[in-house]
Amino acid sequence: MPNPLVECIPNFSEARRPEIVDRIVAAIQAVPGIHLLDRHSDLDHNRTVITFVGAPQAVEKAAFDSIAEASKWIDLNQHQGEHPRIGATDVVPFVPISDITMAECVEMARRLAQKVSSELKIPTYLYEEAASRPDRQNLENIRRGQFEGLKAEIQTNPDRAPDFGPSFLGPAGATVIGARQPLIAFNAYLTTNDVSIAQKIAKAIRHSSGGLRYVKAMGVLVEGMAQVSMNLTNFRQTPIARVVEMIRREAARYGVGIRHTELVGLIPQEALTHAAQWYLQLDQFEYDQILESRVMESAQQPTAPDFIEALAAATPTPGGGSAAAHTAAAAAALAGMVARLTLGKKKYADVTPQMEAIAASADSLRQELITAVAEDSAAFEDILAAFRLPKDTPEQAAARDAAVEAATFHASAVPLRVAARAVQVMDLNLQAATLGNLNAISDAASGVFLGNAAFASAGLNVRINLQNVKDQAQAATMLTKLSALQQKAAAVESSLLSVLKERANLG
Repeated sequence: MPNPLVECIPNFSEARRPEIVDRIVAAIQAVPGIHLLDRHSDLDHNRTVITFVGAPQAVEKAAFDSIAEASKWIDLNQHQGEHPRIGATDVVPFVPISDITMAECVEMARRLAQKVSSELKIPTYLYEEAASRPDRQNLENIRRGQFEGLKAEIQTNPDRAPDFGPSFLGPAGATVIGARQPLIAFNAYLTTNDVSIAQKIAKAIRHSSGGLRYVKAMGVLVEGMAQVSMNLTNFRQTPIARVVEMIRREAARYGVGIRHTELVGLIPQEALTHAAQWYLQLDQFEYDQILESRVMESAQQPTAPDFIEALAAATPTPGGGSAAAHTAAAAAALAGMVARLTLGKKKYADVTPQMEAIAASADSLRQELITAVAEDSAAFEDILAAFRLPKDTPEQAAARDAAVEAATFHASAVPLRVAARAVQVMDLNLQAATLGNLNAISDAASGVFLGNAAFASAGLNVRINLQNVKDQAQAATMLTKLSALQQKAAAVESSLLSVLKERANLG
């Protein structure tokens, strides 16, 4: 089953007060499902880069919580450091890792930017793939003049107005949020303390001044050494070995060399493999010749059936409830797909806000329903576990009966929630069919029908589970909710048939 994974690499304008960085890290780690991968602080830059990954919703929440925490403690009016910056949380990129598209990461960036601006009153700018206009794709353009320059211009120059939020900089400054491909933050320290040499080398290698494509660079003084500080934005097109060799040649012009290099944060293994292949001249090299890669490939061979195969197995779980959640998740995916096929089309420009809302809601529901697939199986397993409890004494029998009753209600609540979400998914697909790209109307219609099938299956599980409970009053309440949902589902399907007739001449 899909397991979307997003990387987030927020940069914070603080490194000299580790207790503040600890607070920010704690805010990130407090979000369930977040995995902290790296924390790098540079005292001269007075900047900390944190790397974490997780499911999209968790990553989005962790990013917001970290921005909120940083805004409490970091005052840009007092901040000093070598690295350019405009905010306490200076830049927040989302990077798609697996089972998620760049378009979905762009939507994450837009949602976060809106939330930060509305709830924290921090001006936000969109950059890279999420940029609202071409000149803001490049981070340097947004950060021109740094905090001090932007503070003076944001109130008077319309060209520097934020994408969201007030045209005024408070102590937390502004935050740049976006989506991009993997980036390598890479520094080369020279055998000199003459920072002008590092600046000349940076000018020679960076793309903006005629150097290598996909290389951003500047020369700074760090720990008494001249440093060429770089961001490599596409290591496949401009390999890291090529960058190092050009620095080496440029440095030789001034009678210096490379003392050592440094990574800030993480680097894709492929980039290191490329470098090793180049330096060792392994022209016939194949990736699967790496021992660890072959071992990992072997270890990752599937040892358990996928969901469909598990559904077909002679086991009680997963069953119909899990299948209902899985089907509803597929219906939600269709709603998101149709919305994205509509966005960016001139013909449908007037429904852009509605399509963005549909895509965001569909993604949220899809994630919830994917989780419900496992929840339904776990709930049924709890019933089986309750039935296995001892009943040798009256006390044990009473405790067993209570456990069975509680587990049964829980096993009914899960498909009832799936049924409710399935109806929401049906409604999203109806909206997409009504307003969205006509070329994808059949996909939206399929989403409605799949959602209805999911609803019917989930509803059946609710009714069967509630047949033998003792608390019939609570059961009646749940069945009343199910009945109301059934009416909504029928109304949505009826509306869809009318839309299909009007927009696609399908009777």
